[in-house]
Amino acid sequence: MELRMNDISVSYPGVQALDQVSLSVSGGTTHALIGANGAGKSTLMKVLSGSEPSYTGSISINGQNVSIQSPKDAQKHGIQMVQQEVDAGLVPNLTVAENLHLHTFGANNNVAPFIKWKQIRKQASDSLQALEIKIAPNTLVSDLSLAEKQMILITRAVLTDCKILILDEPTAPLSLSETKQLFRIVRDLLKKNVAVIFISHRLPELFEICDLITVMRNGCMVSSQPISRTSIEQVVEDMLGEPLQNQFVDRIPNVKEIFLEARELSDGLDIENVSLHVKKGEIIGLAGLVGAGKTELCKLLFGASKATSGSLLLDGEHITLTSPSEAVKHGLALVPEERRKEGILVGESVLINLATVNLKKFSNHFGFINVKKQKKAATEMVDVLDIKTPRMETLVAHLSGGNQQKVAIGKWLVADADVYIFDEPTKGVDVGARKDIFELISVLAKRGKSVIYASCELADIIGMTDRTYVLYDGQIVKELITKDTNEEELLYLSTGGN
Repeated sequence: MELRMNDISVSYPGVQALDQVSLSVSGGTTHALIGANGAGKSTLMKVLSGSEPSYTGSISINGQNVSIQSPKDAQKHGIQMVQQEVDAGLVPNLTVAENLHLHTFGANNNVAPFIKWKQIRKQASDSLQALEIKIAPNTLVSDLSLAEKQMILITRAVLTDCKILILDEPTAPLSLSETKQLFRIVRDLLKKNVAVIFISHRLPELFEICDLITVMRNGCMVSSQPISRTSIEQVVEDMLGEPLQNQFVDRIPNVKEIFLEARELSDGLDIENVSLHVKKGEIIGLAGLVGAGKTELCKLLFGASKATSGSLLLDGEHITLTSPSEAVKHGLALVPEERRKEGILVGESVLINLATVNLKKFSNHFGFINVKKQKKAATEMVDVLDIKTPRMETLVAHLSGGNQQKVAIGKWLVADADVYIFDEPTKGVDVGARKDIFELISVLAKRGKSVIYASCELADIIGMTDRTYVLYDGQIVKELITKDTNEEELLYLSTGGN
């Protein structure tokens, strides 16, 4: 199987998203496609998967020109894409078996109108077992973890007559063992002559699993070569247009009194007797692997889930958070892991998103919004965060992942919170945008804000934080002074060592 995309161009109002990009992919190989956020890689894959029909140029498979104007056209040619935002591809109130067979329901008009549920569940069970995925077919998708949803999407893609599989940031929600499982599935597909296009910002993983690598920048192709002929340092330089400088900011902590404190906090499900504190001007880390309870703890501290026991103190005073709105009133902010689902309004503009947390700030006594004041504050935030957007009215859905993350952070900067909780803030973000986010977090601490930084990226924990709490199975197993530890110790504690 040989795929060729020739001179592909896509333009939006004020933006040339792709400028005559060509890409070749062969069956039985894994092709890495990378670039900084906004480089055009996602747009190129939208063209290939049929969700961006307004392109110029040509696409050929095995020497025959094909027209791809819809996802149905792409699937007809054996092209499947697993999106980074997994919830967009699944129906939460259906079972795993039903989601795996969505593409078959009504696909053949000659089939009898009755669904053989027993057969559907049996086929789903067989498919999951073949990929060694231990999920019951009758489980509701809404009850699955982010990693499990990712595996269901991959299983569904494999179930079809898949010739080209596009994986967009597939390892972002996965643990180390789940990543190894994914790589095993990919290698099995290669033996069946499937071509795999792998989009990821985790460069060491690309060098482990991929055969070739193509780098894009500003809508153009910069380089394309066998991965054995390049290096991580060269790839980063190709992405950014300059050598990578030290990403972490040298800072002298100006730590003051304790501002937020949790005492034996539990939610009755995922978090058990957690005690921690963060001081003004301090950045604390919540380190742990996928499933350790970091996200659940962040939501508990923000009032998005209910505490069943324990207490929370803010500036020495006991507070009770019954909802996120209560947390906001007390000066807490949460930048969640799943930004498209929980952190931004994808169907609204950059302007609306940046102003949505603090509408009262832009309203008069009668409740009417001062649009001029609102736009001024949002424009200043776009400049401060270097958000790449053609206009303030551009829908956030049309921005790259890194710029969406900046919007998710920017809305809280407009609100000027006292405690900032970051849950995997660099997930799916390129090396350039990561440095911007690190600098921003350092500035918040310098201004006396209290920062909680939750991540499974242990190098980021080491580079960014003053103290670190290590989570395992919903409990804090160790508190460490970050400068006195290392990644090896954090990993050992994160995997249950003591």
